[in-house]
Amino acid sequence: MESIIIIVFVLGYLAITVEHSIKIDKLIPALVMMAISWALISLGIDSFSQWFDSSSHGLVEGFESLGHESKMHWMEETLLHHLGKTAEILVFLLGAMTIVEIIDYFDGFSTIKSFIKTKSKKKILWIFGFLAFFLSAIIDNLTATIVLISILQKLVSDRSVRIWYAGLIIIAANAGGAWSPIGDVTTTMLWIGKKVTTGHLFVYLFLPSLICMLIPFLIASFMKPFQGNLEQNIDDVEKPKSRFSSTMLYLGLGGIVSVPIFKTVTHLPPYVGMMLALGVVAIFAEIYSNSKFSISSHDSAESDAHAHHSPVHHSLSKIELPSILFFLGILMAVAALESLGILFGFAGTLQDTMPMLGTELHHEGVSDLVVLLLGVGSAVIDNVPLVAASLGMFSEPIDNELWHFIAYSAGTGGSMLIIGSAAGVVAMGMEKIDFFWYLKKISWLALIGFLAGAVAFMFTRTIF
Repeated sequence: MESIIIIVFVLGYLAITVEHSIKIDKLIPALVMMAISWALISLGIDSFSQWFDSSSHGLVEGFESLGHESKMHWMEETLLHHLGKTAEILVFLLGAMTIVEIIDYFDGFSTIKSFIKTKSKKKILWIFGFLAFFLSAIIDNLTATIVLISILQKLVSDRSVRIWYAGLIIIAANAGGAWSPIGDVTTTMLWIGKKVTTGHLFVYLFLPSLICMLIPFLIASFMKPFQGNLEQNIDDVEKPKSRFSSTMLYLGLGGIVSVPIFKTVTHLPPYVGMMLALGVVAIFAEIYSNSKFSISSHDSAESDAHAHHSPVHHSLSKIELPSILFFLGILMAVAALESLGILFGFAGTLQDTMPMLGTELHHEGVSDLVVLLLGVGSAVIDNVPLVAASLGMFSEPIDNELWHFIAYSAGTGGSMLIIGSAAGVVAMGMEKIDFFWYLKKISWLALIGFLAGAVAFMFTRTIF
């Protein structure tokens, strides 16, 4: 049964990668493989010899000897756990996307455009690169990608040029998220799991992460898509600027930046803070739009008329729902593999079969090559379950360099494929980027940056 579930996942994964060839939107195979995988688990629950408990990051003891009802209970609890964790991400995404759309409703991004005086493609590349790198460390790589691609859509009218920028923003955002405890979901996992501390994370990973971003950007700045100047966008000249544009920009971005602060103070999940930020931004949006305050719709002509003028309703109607459903499908499908202990076993097999590939690759019992392969694996599957597996596999103390290397590899390795990171998936949805276009044009740059940063980490750990 496990083999069949793996085959379903592989076929679904292939269908996602060739969506442009088979003319089927990627969210469809993602949802189908998620539903079939969990259905097969339910039907064959008695045949599984192990079960991975995500809440405790370890295998369930004596699972094979449990009765049918107990195994079904474990499955239902695990499914609910994963749905809860996935919903946290989706609600967070909805909040961030709505705030960005509200800012756009008031033409807030024109304020940022007015700051960017240059039309040089190369200079704009570096501006967005550093913005993505530092912004992702503050508000996380996923939200930073949403914000920057939204700005990019207003700045670069030619989509064939814009997707190049989007591809490199993914690399920069993932690199920036690796050295901050709130910059990436895997780094946050290690931080909450008391494996790394903020100070040591910065000391060990800032330079490797910076190199991981700088090398691809340096190479890209000499490539043809970033030569010359951007064309003047005619719409920008004619469109009058809203008098509330600057206020809504600072209010919206301030709301997003406040989310990690809210999380630190209250210890509540980030989506709660994002909903609070959305609520505050929505209040001001409704006041500024001079329309009656109403977020929830009612079956009345007055409410319907208001919906057409409400910035909140307008912004919610522009949310990329297919991207949200794709997230649901891919994360829950990966959760199915994780629950069966397949990913945990994959990480363990790496450690057992390649523990010693030369003393220069081996440090304190764990091969550097194993950690690098975890990074590559995070691009192919998902970094969250692989880091969850490493939490259960390795017993090194807090702030051991192994945990920092895992944080780097899992955080930046996902850039090598567009569906290897949350930032990549959301960019794919926002800009309709083709999987194979990214593979041919961007993946090699991400790989070079990933390896260069890894070498830099091996150097920095000998100093500190």
